[in-house]
Amino acid sequence: MTNGYSSPAEAAMRMVVWGLVLLLLVLHQDIWFWNDGTLVFGFMPIALFFHACISIAASVTWFMATKFCWPTGVDDALAPTPPAGEKGGAA
Repeated sequence: MTNGYSSPAEAAMRMVVWGLVLLLLVLHQDIWFWNDGTLVFGFMPIALFFHACISIAASVTWFMATKFCWPTGVDDALAPTPPAGEKGGAA
């Protein structure tokens, strides 16, 4: 019986990505900075800075999800196929 993963490393990376998604979901609920008036770099409220960091972390997590969790073969299945009898390539 197969688990759908090509290797144990791929399965581990998928679990890491899922863990990061759950961590970002929890960290996004930042009640700890609601009443904190601290400025980062002298002009940015710490809550806004925290959300900027969360946004960067979310983009990295999304990149990892597309790199390690995207199913193989889906792109090939959706690509148009040339009609029978024709060879691909430029004329």
